[in-house]
Amino acid sequence: MFKNGKLFVPPPRDGSDFKELFKTLAAAGAGRSSDNDGFPAGPWTPELLAEAISQIEANSVGVDQRTVQLWFQDNEKGVSPANIRWLARIFGCDDPVATREWQIELGAAQSRLSAKRREWKKDASGTAQPVPHTPRTIPLEYPAEPAHDIPSRARRHSSLATRSAALFAEGSPLNLPASVFAGIAALGFLAYVLGIHNVTYSRADGVTKQVGFLWTANWTSVFMVLLPLFFAIVTAVVTFWKNEGRPQLPGHRDRIDSDTAWTRNVEATSYSYWAVLTICVLFAGLLQWIGVSLIPLMEGGGDYATDWDSIAIVHPEIISVPEAAVFTGIAYLYMSICFYMFFVGLILLYTVTHDFWTIRKAESVQPETEHERRLSEVGRTVMHGIFRCSVLGMLIAIVMKVQSAYLTSAGENVVAWLVDDMTSALAGRNDLYAGTDYRRPTHYSSLLVAVSSCFVFLYGAIRLRTKRRSDVPFWRMSAAVTSLVAGYLLIDVVTGFSILLAIGVLLAVFGLFNRDLRDAHRSAGWG
Repeated sequence: MFKNGKLFVPPPRDGSDFKELFKTLAAAGAGRSSDNDGFPAGPWTPELLAEAISQIEANSVGVDQRTVQLWFQDNEKGVSPANIRWLARIFGCDDPVATREWQIELGAAQSRLSAKRREWKKDASGTAQPVPHTPRTIPLEYPAEPAHDIPSRARRHSSLATRSAALFAEGSPLNLPASVFAGIAALGFLAYVLGIHNVTYSRADGVTKQVGFLWTANWTSVFMVLLPLFFAIVTAVVTFWKNEGRPQLPGHRDRIDSDTAWTRNVEATSYSYWAVLTICVLFAGLLQWIGVSLIPLMEGGGDYATDWDSIAIVHPEIISVPEAAVFTGIAYLYMSICFYMFFVGLILLYTVTHDFWTIRKAESVQPETEHERRLSEVGRTVMHGIFRCSVLGMLIAIVMKVQSAYLTSAGENVVAWLVDDMTSALAGRNDLYAGTDYRRPTHYSSLLVAVSSCFVFLYGAIRLRTKRRSDVPFWRMSAAVTSLVAGYLLIDVVTGFSILLAIGVLLAVFGLFNRDLRDAHRSAGWG
């Protein structure tokens, strides 16, 4: 008989082991499509069966042809649970009921083969003559799948995108934040040993500035606090979506199929990962280190403001040029890797949002139903995570720009400079310092961080919204992000920018930790 245009052989349930059952099915061509005349197309061959299994849409890893060849051979090798599933799909002719029956039958046949294999080994060990004074060797149970099947799967899942995403989706959520914190802590210790942790110098215009490594806000605050928090939240969002949110949506509850679909979505953005890696490591890391730090150190100066990375030029008694070159090289390498992972986090948030939107778009959801409520609940959780990550991204951009602007200002340190700006505005004075004529590449880097963070927030706001009642939480989140953007743009532009900056930061912190904002999403229609 035929099912879905393929030859269907019902499970015999005759007590055969896997080898006996598989030999019969392969010879009959069970699961093969009929020819043009409606007759069976013939028996299976290892090549045809391996190709058929690899063409199953849900099976992204395929199967090694050598594994299939072992099924055809007269040996003790069986079949793994994963491949039992694909064989059941083949022999069940893509019919759900028949596939389930064949999965049960194949599993039982494999169990019978394993039992026979144990009996054979037991009999063999019982009849063998023991060697005097030689300990008896316990026979080992070999796995059903050959080891050489594993590398083929690993090769298909070793792309840059999947490896980068695995840092967020696999293992402990503490791994990535702890690694970033450990890196900046190690750099801090090195700076202390080298003597550049707390350094001041007098500029030509008489201004004394603090340029110690531990005083640089864009290194200590970003890598000790903001980036670890960002990575922790991204990890929570991606893990929730992959392990809880996506599998609980109707039509995606098969965990293996859901994980496979998620992997395909990650691999679909592989070019983005390579582009980000090139920008972060080659341009922001290597070329920026050469242009901003190494060349000025070798030539004794440049068009950049003096900072901890160039303090050897004005204070060679504190740190030598070779020591500064090595330390800055390590620091820039660390920085480029961390910011690569930052943009990977943003890409993953975009992928989660797009995946959610694609699933919801493909389904016609009636309002006020359990399905719609579940979608809304999942989307609400994802959106709040995206909001918090966007806020942290904007805070990172603000800290970077503040530090860059401070180096060309008249302030003695970052805190004193911000306080002076605030008091000047409150006193009605216009004490904005024009600054010295230096290049400020960090301004551009911070702009990239700010634009990327805002893009992910806007994309999430558009794709994750539903049309249910009030959108108050959306406007609250938008107000917090907008205030941060305004504060970022006005840094070192107008007197009193620090006041707006303080308001934006307070709103951002309130949004990060305010539980009422998260709970309000339930009644606001986020999904």
